[in-house]
Amino acid sequence: MENLTYPMRINRYLSKTRGFCSRREADALIRKGIVKINGKVAVLGDKVNESDAVTVDKNLKNALKKYEYYAYYKPIGIVTHTPEAGQQDIRQAVDAAPDFFPVGRLDMASHGLIILTNDGRVTEKLLSPEYGHEKEYVVVVNKPIKNQFLKHMRRGIQLEDFTTKECVVEMLDDYIFKIILTEGKKHQIRRMCTALGYEVLDLKRVRIMNIRLTNRPGQKRRLSGNELEEFLANLEIKND
Repeated sequence: MENLTYPMRINRYLSKTRGFCSRREADALIRKGIVKINGKVAVLGDKVNESDAVTVDKNLKNALKKYEYYAYYKPIGIVTHTPEAGQQDIRQAVDAAPDFFPVGRLDMASHGLIILTNDGRVTEKLLSPEYGHEKEYVVVVNKPIKNQFLKHMRRGIQLEDFTTKECVVEMLDDYIFKIILTEGKKHQIRRMCTALGYEVLDLKRVRIMNIRLTNRPGQKRRLSGNELEEFLANLEIKND
């Protein structure tokens, strides 16, 4: 978890400590004049101490946009970030408002679950390895899985630029295994398999934290109820 030290900027306080919104959205609230520090209207750049009383006007809900969260089944061939000419961007594939974005990446050759939202607070807390949030994948490889392969995958593999963390790996079939990561470097699973002499034939993400993939390719489902409450609570984000 991130260490919070005082004094800190008011926008960071609202984002990190109070969990109201992202820093950019906090700046917008401050500009509206609805944030006060010890009874005085806050201005951009103000700093607060732990003992300060920070209040937000009761009309906060009207001042903030309504956050929504979706579980989207990204099909193979859809690009989540920076598409090149001729490639289909996830924003083109999904029927969603322009301010929605995918949290994290899933490479074009892979498929499965990705979270879509308009809530900027989610990104760092979900993706940063320091929080240890689980992401589960089912992987098909090109040759029979050996015990030595499972052992190396579990304890971590030295790649060109980093060593992977210990993780949960379970054999499901001769050619299929499940892996649960708490980190997500670019092409990590594929690179781990390559380092051990295996080729990934299919890679599917089936779970992010408590959110499981239940819809079909190309479909999105809105998160709500207990599922959403648990998701946000584990991210320490308030759903007011």
